[in-house]
Parts: sequence; structure tokens; C-alpha cells
Amino acid sequence: MAENTTEVLTGAAVLAAAVAFVVYAGQVSGFSGGSAGYPLEASFRSMEGVSVGSEVRLAGVRVGSVTEVTLNPETYRADTTVLVQQGIEIPDDSAIVISSEGLLGGNFVEIVPGGSPFYYEPGDTIEDTQGAVSLISLLLKFVGGQSE
Repeated sequence: MAENTTEVLTGAAVLAAAVAFVVYAGQVSGFSGGSAGYPLEASFRSMEGVSVGSEVRLAGVRVGSVTEVTLNPETYRADTTVLVQQGIEIPDDSAIVISSEGLLGGNFVEIVPGGSPFYYEPGDTIEDTQGAVSLISLLLKFVGGQSE
């Protein structure tokens, strides 16, 4: 009987550790099943390095994530939906850009706030966008001496 109790307690401890790890991993990654937020739309020339689930940051702080990316067959642009946390108001003259964490870092979406006293409503489209800049194409232009 004592052996069964030890096995049950060991199993319960392992199960509790697994649940704690899953909860911790969800918090670190920013995943939450029913995250409250509102969608904003944007259209980018290039979404290189950004996909569904990528971070959306404002002043370096995560304020949302990319929830949808589709190719617009008429404009050949990446139509994107981002989910911004509820309670964070974005001025309606703000820009949204694809930024890089550095030479070896990944890309993320950054909101550059404007100064307007009016704010985007859920579902609005951010018109001022800047797509990803390819480091390789910049290096090739520099080495080749090309200028635009």
C-alpha cells in the first residue's frame, strides 16, 4: 500500500510541474485563449520576416500580435490584421512599420504613434505603412554602388 501512495504522489507532482510549465510558457509567449483586444488593418508592400503570431510593439512594449496576413491579388500587397490590447488607444495619424531587432534578430510590427487627439476604432485601417527592408538588397546596392 505504501508503494502505491508513493507512486500516486510522484505522479501528482510530475503532473503539477507539467501544468505549471504550460501556464508559464503561455505567459512568456503572450498567448492567452481569450485575449481582449481590437483589430486594426494595414497593407504592406513587404511582410518579410513577419507572420501570424508576430509581436506588435509600441515604444518597445508588446501591445498585440499579428492575427492574419493575406495577399491582395489586385494590389499585390500583404493585407494584415493586428490585434491590439484593449485599453491601448492608437492615435489615428499613427504609422505601422516592419522593424528588425538587429542584424541577427527577427522582425516585428511596430506602431509609431502620431499626435492626433482622435483614435483608431476597431476595424479601422492604418494607411501610413512601411514594409520590411531587406538587408541583403541594401548590402548589394552598397557593394554594387547603385543609388536610387
